[in-house]
This record gives sequence, structure tokens and C-alpha cells, in this order.
Amino acid sequence: MTTEVRINTRGQIPEATRMAIQEALEEENTKDTTSFGTEDLEVIHRSGSEAGLLGIYNFPRAVYATDGSNDRGIMGAGYFKQDEHRGGCCQMGTGEEGNSSNRAELAAACLALEDAKRKQDRKPIILLSDSACFLSSSQKWVGEGKSPSMHGNPDADIMRDIVQLLRERIEQGLLTIFIKIKAHKGDPLNELADRWADEGRQSENIRCFLPTNRPIFFWTDNGITHHSPMNPMVKKRIDLHVSQQQLKIHSGSTANFLTREDSSIGLLGKFHKDSSVWIRARRRVLQCLSYQFPCALNSNNGAY
Repeated sequence: MTTEVRINTRGQIPEATRMAIQEALEEENTKDTTSFGTEDLEVIHRSGSEAGLLGIYNFPRAVYATDGSNDRGIMGAGYFKQDEHRGGCCQMGTGEEGNSSNRAELAAACLALEDAKRKQDRKPIILLSDSACFLSSSQKWVGEGKSPSMHGNPDADIMRDIVQLLRERIEQGLLTIFIKIKAHKGDPLNELADRWADEGRQSENIRCFLPTNRPIFFWTDNGITHHSPMNPMVKKRIDLHVSQQQLKIHSGSTANFLTREDSSIGLLGKFHKDSSVWIRARRRVLQCLSYQFPCALNSNNGAY
């Protein structure tokens, strides 16, 4: 790949600047390097970020930024603490039960709350997260008149720990504020939390939390073995496998057509799933394929 850098014909670039530009272009890491410098431009940049406009950089108490990472079947969680300029991370050891970015985000918030609990000078905290799913799932447990349940929550083991940590803070009269910020918009706090989350995927600090004991399904696709708990994708594969087995025991016209190659079956399937097509037209496709008599019209006309 060739990269062109154009300058004024009368301009000159110092050798040190040229080398810095070349190193930046050849850098394999696609993420920017974030720092909390004291230069005027850095201060201005932080002030104009989303957290800066909210005045978070001037918050006199603790500020945590959290983030989760889910890549190639490995989940990592990390946080960055602004006032102490440090962070923490862990790798999540329950990946065999399924991976999700929301689970990693929940684990990152749990790590930050645990770190705040260990501090001797207990004080109010602001927790920044770029995950709307985490904030919406936590919102269920805030306020009176609600009766939420962990039943059916795929990440109930982590959410249970978060609720317990928040309850302890409430009993001690400590304020905890959750704030949603946008991801990968150049905010230094979010970017540093993102680095810690990436580091968590290679961390030796493996947190298993509690296994949910859900059944794990294994299947092979194009020579690659996949595993996952029950979810819509697994249900779809089960339905497909059952339908393929059913076709083997039938020999009618419909079965022959569905097992025949190069019969535009994929095109008909796309037509049937297209929500912009009238529902009766999509239903008629199935009636034609299965040789079912379209009786809706006769029923409307009073035919018996």
C-alpha cells in the first residue's frame, strides 16, 4: 500500500518530523495513542471531548471509565481510574458458554466497583461506559415499584455482583453515577479503558465469575467447530437440521424439489424473508412449493 503526503512546494519538512510521520504510518496498531499531557492543545482537546463538556475532568471525586472487548472468542474487561491514572483488567474464563460484548462490559463495571470498594477513602464515583446495553440492564434495578428478576438474564452471575456492590454503596450513603458516552470518538478516558480491555484478553488474571451451567451446543461448519449456548442462531441450525432429516423420509414432489440442486431455492427463501413483500404473497410461495390449495379466497367468497 502506498500513502502520499502532500505539502507546499516551497515548504520543507524537518527530518525528525518526516521520521515521526513515517513511523506513524507504518504503525501496525490501528488505535491512537492516548495520553494525559499538560500541553495547551491536549488540555483543549480534553475539554472539547464528550466527558470534558460534561465537566467530568473537573469532578473532585473518583472517575472510572470502563470497557469490554470480545474478539476471536476471548473476552476481556478493563477500567481506567482518572484521578490516579491507573487501570485494571481481567480475562473472562466463561467463554465456552458463549461470548458477548455486553458480558464483557458488565464485567468491566464490576471490576471498577470492586476497586472502589477496596479503597479506604470511600467517596462518590462517576462510572463512564460506552455500552447502552449495560446501562439499560442496570436501570431495571434502580428506583421503587419495580420487581426485576435475574431469571432469563444470560449474564445474571455478573449482574448479581454489580447489584450487591451498588447496594453496599447505597447503605453507606455513597453516590454512584453511571454515564453513557460514545465509543471511539477520541475521548481519552474511553480510549484508555479500551486499551485496558484489550490487554485483559491476554491477561493472566482470569475471572470465571459463576458458570451458568447452561447446555453448550457444538457444530462444525466448513471444517470449523463452533460452540454456543442456546440462542437464536442455535435454534435456527437445529430447525435446519431437523428439516433436512425430515426431507430424507419423504419422496413427494415438494421433497424432490427442495433436495434438487440449482433450483433457485435460495432466491425463493430470500423472497419469503423479505418483510417488504406483502404477507399473502410470501405465504403463497409456501403454498405453491408444498402444493397446498389456496383456500383463503374461496373462504372469503363463502365457498364450502
